[in-house]
Amino acid sequence: MAYNVFRFCTGLKVVGSLMILVVLGVVGVSYYAVVAASYGPELLDGGGKAAGALLVILAFHVLLFMLLWSYFAVVFTDPGGVPSGWRPPPQEQDEELGETAPFSGAVPSQGAPDSAAGDPPGGAVGGRRPRYCRKCMAFKPARCHHCSVCQRCILRMDHHCVWVVNCVGAKNYKFFLLFLLYTFLECTLTAAALLPHFIFFFQDEDQQAQSASNLATVFLAFVLNLAFALSVLGFLVMHTSMVLSNTTTIEAFEKKVGSRWRFDVGKRKNFEQVFGLRPLIWLLPLYTEEDFRRIPALNGLDFPVRSDLESQDRW
Repeated sequence: MAYNVFRFCTGLKVVGSLMILVVLGVVGVSYYAVVAASYGPELLDGGGKAAGALLVILAFHVLLFMLLWSYFAVVFTDPGGVPSGWRPPPQEQDEELGETAPFSGAVPSQGAPDSAAGDPPGGAVGGRRPRYCRKCMAFKPARCHHCSVCQRCILRMDHHCVWVVNCVGAKNYKFFLLFLLYTFLECTLTAAALLPHFIFFFQDEDQQAQSASNLATVFLAFVLNLAFALSVLGFLVMHTSMVLSNTTTIEAFEKKVGSRWRFDVGKRKNFEQVFGLRPLIWLLPLYTEEDFRRIPALNGLDFPVRSDLESQDRW
């Protein structure tokens, strides 16, 4: 890589934990607009609109609970670091020590492989050789990268996300994806629920005069949720594609167009490496002990590879 575009992201670390307050602020505005200003009064007034208001409020709270659960699961779950003293097999150590390029002095990025972290020359992500991190002064497994924000190597690193103030890696990638999913669903529901009230405020002059503060809140919440729903949808589609091909954001940035990916073992198995084996908890931000026992990839150290690049598993 001749130029590392991810270095522009390193300045975002100054934002720090303020992003959590931004997320909670958007949630607060949306909650007031939907529950306090719009559908709460309709529910309390009774009548023909009460049943619809109850359904909107229930759906809003269910999605909000799942959104916050997934969000804080990403924030507080360690994405996975290289175990102390981890070393590759002896034959791979010899290969690595004999072929590692000299330290280039380049500044490592938060989201891309770099020569400062000691990747061997010509060693594409997913290569059979482990790499050596010159920052951590330790070997790092395949698909592991050094994060300049967290100042350590992250197993199966996808990217460092300022919105969750944490790296997204082997052990919290599922939680990040669920956060995107529930954010999209919640924002879509909120925008759709507020649209009739948004239009009503502009049609009824008396209502505008009596509820100027509610109008401002509804307007702000509608615009914010519509914008978030559209933007998150793009990320959700992108990450869904990467899950099904068993690719991280960093790996997608590195891979050559048209190259066949040795970690792509079929859509079903690729999906299970992130979401686990039990469909009943695919939509919950948690894993079972069986998942960690039967899916080594969740630990970020050992990944199955395609034995036949021409074969393709079907869903």
